[in-house]
Amino acid sequence: MKIGVFTVLFGGLPFEEALDKIAAAGVPCLEIGTANYPASQHCDTPKLLKDEGLRRKFMAAINSRNLELNTLSCHGNPLHPNRAFARAHDLGFRQTCDLASKLGVKKIVAFSGCPGDHPGAKYPNWVTCAWPPDYLKILDWQWEKVVIPYWKEAAAYAKKRGVTKIAFEMHPGFVVYNPETCLRLRNAVGPILGANLDPSHLFWQGMDIPSVIRELKGAIHHFHAKDCRIDPLNTGKNGVLDTKSYGDESKRSWIFRTVGYGHDALVWKDIVSNLIMAGYNDVLSIEHEDSLMSLDEGFLKGVDFLKSVVIGEKMGKMHWA
Repeated sequence: MKIGVFTVLFGGLPFEEALDKIAAAGVPCLEIGTANYPASQHCDTPKLLKDEGLRRKFMAAINSRNLELNTLSCHGNPLHPNRAFARAHDLGFRQTCDLASKLGVKKIVAFSGCPGDHPGAKYPNWVTCAWPPDYLKILDWQWEKVVIPYWKEAAAYAKKRGVTKIAFEMHPGFVVYNPETCLRLRNAVGPILGANLDPSHLFWQGMDIPSVIRELKGAIHHFHAKDCRIDPLNTGKNGVLDTKSYGDESKRSWIFRTVGYGHDALVWKDIVSNLIMAGYNDVLSIEHEDSLMSLDEGFLKGVDFLKSVVIGEKMGKMHWA
C-alpha cells in the first residue's frame, strides 16, 4: 500500500515546485485534477490533449522525481439539470478519459452527479427521505431516466479509451453517497464503476468505515485519506445535517480534518487492515481540506500519520507446525 496526494492541494504553486514538495515528503503517488470542480493549474487538459510534446514534458517532470501518476480526477455533475452546465462537466469527463488514454492512466475519480426532479428543473434535487411519496417518485425518475442511462454510455466511452476504473466519491448531494447507492449503480452498469472511499464524508453520516469496506469488497477503486471531526455539542443540538460555512468551525456539527485529527490511530489502523483484507492494496491519496491547518502543515502531518499506520506488502498464508 502506498501514500499519495491529490495535488489540487498545491494548485497555487507552479507544477514542478509542487512536485518537488511532494517528492521531498516521500510521497510517491499523484492524483491530479483535470476538469470540473477540482480543475488544477497543473493540468491544462485541452492543451495536453493537442500537444504531444507538452505531454512528454508533463510526464518527464513527474518521472524525473520518481513519482507515479496513479489517478486523474474530474469531480463534477454531468447530470445537472442546467444543460450547459451538464455538457461542460460531461466534456470534462470525456476529455479526462481521452487524456488518461494518452498518458497510460487507468483510473479516474469522479462524482456520480445529481439530476433535478423533472426534465424542466433548474437545480439538482438530492432525495434523502421516503415520505411524502413524491420523493420516491423523484428518485425513481432520476435513476431510471437519467443516472443509469448516462453512466452506461459514459462507462462505455471510458472503456474504449483503456480506463478500467471509474471511482465514485460517495459524497452527499449526489446520487451515489453510500455503499448501497454505489453498488446499485455498479450493478446496473458494470464493474468498471466502483467507490472512491473517502471516510470523511461517511463518518458524519454515521457509518462505520470497516463495515463500509467489507460491504464494498471488490468494488473499492480508490481511497481518499481525509478525516472528519464530529462536534458532540453542536451535533447534540442540531444533528449532523449542517449547511453552515465550512469556515464557521466552532458552530458546525462537523468539520473536515487531517487524518489523525478526527479519529485516532487505532481507527485508522483498523481501516488500513480492513482495506487489505478486502483486497485493496493501492494508494491512500491525501486530500487536505482541514481549515484549521495550513496547506503544508496539514499535508506533512497527514504524511507522517499515514506512514505510521500503513502496512506494506501483504504476507502469504502462514503454515504452523
